[in-house]
Amino acid sequence: MDEKNECCCHKTKERSEKEYKDLINRLNRIEGQIRGIKRMVEEDAYCPDILIQVSAANAALNSFNKVLLSNHIRTCVADDIRAGKDETINELVNTLQKLMK
Repeated sequence: MDEKNECCCHKTKERSEKEYKDLINRLNRIEGQIRGIKRMVEEDAYCPDILIQVSAANAALNSFNKVLLSNHIRTCVADDIRAGKDETINELVNTLQKLMK
């Protein structure tokens, strides 16, 4: 795991080229969806049509979260547990609790 402490409170993680490209592509698609929703509002689109597009953007964000969380558990969490850093489990539990609000 290529995790480093930048300062006292922020960790960073180097991602593989494949993981990086996948996450960025997903975010670019979500950004495009948001711009499309904004354009729909600016063009006075019918409310249910906008709501459907917002729902699609929410689903894309949820999918992004699932991929990122899965990668995190497979890399950072697994590596830390193997290294005996049990505090990572508490961090994961706290993160999951925040995601489920």
